[in-house]
Amino acid sequence: MTDARPPVPPFTKDDAIKKVRGAEDGWNTRDPERVALAYTEDSRWRNRSEFLNGRTEIIAFLTRKWQRELDYRLIKEMWAFGDDRIAVRFAYESHDDTGSWFRSYGNENWEFDENGLMRRRHASINDVPIDESERKFHWDLSGPRPIEHPGLSDLDL
Repeated sequence: MTDARPPVPPFTKDDAIKKVRGAEDGWNTRDPERVALAYTEDSRWRNRSEFLNGRTEIIAFLTRKWQRELDYRLIKEMWAFGDDRIAVRFAYESHDDTGSWFRSYGNENWEFDENGLMRRRHASINDVPIDESERKFHWDLSGPRPIEHPGLSDLDL
């Protein structure tokens, strides 16, 4: 039996916004096993050019991701929603092991099961090199983005 992960479909606008913020907060933990719990056991992903099936592959992918994308900070914003689907735009900043910084921009399409677990995730992402002085995402890595920190629209991203 699967525990529900509210909000669950069908989504209202407020539900969709809450779901997106919950996903942002989860990904900002950079904890692959915790993040994977938001997805069905058989969740299917397309992330850039990678295709993943199930939580085991999701955990392995996220582990690799956060080993190379250091000081990762993410902001997500709800773009559109339907009964069991949410479209999201996002940006994140990170640096590699040489200290080179990047801002990555993307769009995701999500589909949820009746328990509020994501069963499909399709992500398209582009990376842009930035100087460290161009960073816009500044908050303590030990917690989620503070409520008072600007979102994507506020930052004109």
